[in-house]
Amino acid sequence: MKLQQLRYLAAIVENDLNITAAAERLHTSQPGVSKQLKQLEDELGFPIFLRQGRTLTRVTPAGKRVIDRAQKILKEVQSIKRLADEQKGDGRGSLAIGTTHTQARYVLPQVIRRFRERYPDVELHLHQGTSEQIADMAVRDRIDFAINTGSQELFTNLVLLPCYRWHRRIVVPQGHPLAHEGKVTIETLGKYPIVTYVFGFSGPSSLQQIFARHGITPHVALTARDADVIKTYVRLGMGVGIVASMAMDPREDSDLVSIDASHLFPAHSTWVGFHQGALLRGYMYDFLQLLAPHLTRRLVDRAGNAATPTDVEALFTDVELPVYR
Repeated sequence: MKLQQLRYLAAIVENDLNITAAAERLHTSQPGVSKQLKQLEDELGFPIFLRQGRTLTRVTPAGKRVIDRAQKILKEVQSIKRLADEQKGDGRGSLAIGTTHTQARYVLPQVIRRFRERYPDVELHLHQGTSEQIADMAVRDRIDFAINTGSQELFTNLVLLPCYRWHRRIVVPQGHPLAHEGKVTIETLGKYPIVTYVFGFSGPSSLQQIFARHGITPHVALTARDADVIKTYVRLGMGVGIVASMAMDPREDSDLVSIDASHLFPAHSTWVGFHQGALLRGYMYDFLQLLAPHLTRRLVDRAGNAATPTDVEALFTDVELPVYR
């Protein structure tokens, strides 16, 4: 059994059982990947995949166990390489981050700027997506850190560390009736069509449930995953926007009025996650502390060695998270 065969196997799984796509990703030939896969299955004595002709259709039960172990082995190999790089101490390497548009657009620029000043030779890879897409990147081991808000149930394979809290804000054009409202109520907000995030209408603290508690059914004009898209349609007069507090830029959004909504909607917590047992390099610890100053190396290591998510949460009981405004 060769390490190369395990890499080929992982690539096939990561490319939805498409051997041609896996070969392209590996910069090798399709026949070469097929040959290595057959040799691996011959050595094991059972098929990893079921086939229809030359097409792989699904993973066998035994094959799933092989794939799980192969992925763990490849992660350990990566950790060994990182350990070697860490011993060199030359500040070189790579850092892959999976996050949402809001984090990438409004929170991370200053963090990444300061990180680049410290580590100009580290390659940064920033991948944007929905919570589901970020979770898939984590499962496929394509990212070192996931940064997201909520949806913890999608990331049970990661150690999740709380970074900061934030509130929603109401956004309207200049001259809108709400721009002159003293303290907006749910009843007042319910009189207008709403433009907000897709995720804002799911979960225990969803907007729908908050309105329902007041006996109101909100008129949703548009939902989007991009705060800039929401603000664009607010400018067009499509409705009242509800966005994350960090998504408001005083200069770029000077034509809009931002209204505090912290008394209407519960606070949200943004977290950063990494694989338990992952070997973090020195610059990775520094990135975490640039993102959230309370994430010291000692605290991160304690969280990484915690037995359960509950144990991780206990580490942050007395930590007062900063509020992003």
